[in-house]
Parts: sequence; structure tokens; C-alpha cells
Amino acid sequence: MINCTFENGNKADPGLRHVTVVCIAVNDQNQILLTRRAAELTRGNYYTIPGGFLDRNETAAQAILRELEEETGYTGKVEYLFRINDNPDRSKEDRQNVDFIYVVRVLEGEKKLNEEVTEITWFNKENLPSEEVFAFDHRESILKYFEYLEKPFPLPLMGKIL
Repeated sequence: MINCTFENGNKADPGLRHVTVVCIAVNDQNQILLTRRAAELTRGNYYTIPGGFLDRNETAAQAILRELEEETGYTGKVEYLFRINDNPDRSKEDRQNVDFIYVVRVLEGEKKLNEEVTEITWFNKENLPSEEVFAFDHRESILKYFEYLEKPFPLPLMGKIL
């Protein structure tokens, strides 16, 4: 669990939610980049999309490009904000984060494993891992992204996907 302290030194209410950024990282074949979390992390050995917490002096778009490079070794370009997931009933979350989910085009780099990531793999819609092996609820956003490619709808999506 993350312990937060406000700038005035007061402890943050543990009921507060955190802002996170994640990305549906895509290549020219519209494959999705997934990482497998290290065993010692929350929901370790499960798949997720690259992402993390927003740092103090960065925008959400800057944060997701930093997280993508830190977690995978790839650089990218933000294409658009796809979804803001502020659903307070996210069953796989330990601290009920609010995700800003971007679509990011991977530009270059070499995949690089690190202390947070034990596997980096590209997936098509047809071979996407099942919901049971995802660390968080990101699979539903990925499936909605594939739906968007087939028949575009207004963005960004807000809250629960219906």
C-alpha cells in the first residue's frame, strides 16, 4: 500500500484515490504491448499494460511516455486520450486508482526487462490473454479499443464501459 503525505506534512486519507496513467501501446500492425509484472509486485506474474503513477511536475501525457520507456525500453508518441476510468468498483484494484488511458504509438527502442517487468510481448486481438491472467481491469479497455478501430465512437470514454 502506498502511504501519502500532503505538502503540509499531514497524512493523506487512505480512502483517497490515486491518479495513474496507462497506455494501450500499439505498433503498425495494431498489436498491443503487454508486460508481465514481477512476482513480488501486487498481482505479480499477471499481464498489464504499461503505466504507473503521475509524478509531481509532469502532465499525464508526459507521465505515460516516461512509464512506457521505463517499463519496456520503447519510446512512443501519444495519439489520443482513450478513456478515463474512474469507476470506484474496480475489483482488481487494491487502492482504487483513477486511470488516464492513452493510446500510444510505439516509435522505436528495444524491449528491456527490469525489476518491475519479467516479460514484454506483442498481442493481436485474437491471441490476447484471458481476463483471469490480467493484473487489473485493463483487458476491457483493450477490447473496447479494438471495437473503436472497427467502428469509431466519441472519445474519451468516461467511467465504466457499458
